[in-house]
Amino acid sequence: MTTDPTLTPPGDAAEPERHATDGEITNRLDAAIEWVGKGFSWLVFVSMLISVGEVISRYVFDSPTSWVHETTVFLIAVMFSIGGPVALARNKHIRVRVIYDTVRPAIRNWLDLVNSVIALGFCCGMTWAAYALFYRSSHTPMGEWTLERSGTSWNPPFPTLTKGIIMVALAIMTVQTVLHLIQALRAVSAKKGA
Repeated sequence: MTTDPTLTPPGDAAEPERHATDGEITNRLDAAIEWVGKGFSWLVFVSMLISVGEVISRYVFDSPTSWVHETTVFLIAVMFSIGGPVALARNKHIRVRVIYDTVRPAIRNWLDLVNSVIALGFCCGMTWAAYALFYRSSHTPMGEWTLERSGTSWNPPFPTLTKGIIMVALAIMTVQTVLHLIQALRAVSAKKGA
């Protein structure tokens, strides 16, 4: 009788090598991001509702609004910003699969490790750049707190808020990448010990 290796209890010597597959959630942070991402996906519906309301207000009641366009752009920007952590949580980020799919699981573990190191450098650099943009948007040259505004008649602080959300999303991706790097190191070291 053969047993299914996917049903082998964790820690068992017969456990297959661990490497994340597309769509697999591998830690609690990724699971939380997946859950939050589902909530943020409703922003598309909210954007659609307020856009339809604007069209009706403008063309049926001849009463255009000054806030709908900027709000819709802001909501979509928030959604796109959250897309990075969600894609990383689901392991659905863009990668060249030509080599990855043709090699043994042990080599995949090494490729995951290399990918995580490169991604960590990228995420750290992008988080620093996003912080610099957010700081300039939220502080005067003298260091006083102020919010950059859109400059329209409504004049919301959406430029600063958008830059802050991008910074937070990149910081989350940096933490995710550290966790994925730890998982890749464990997979490589477990293979060496076997």
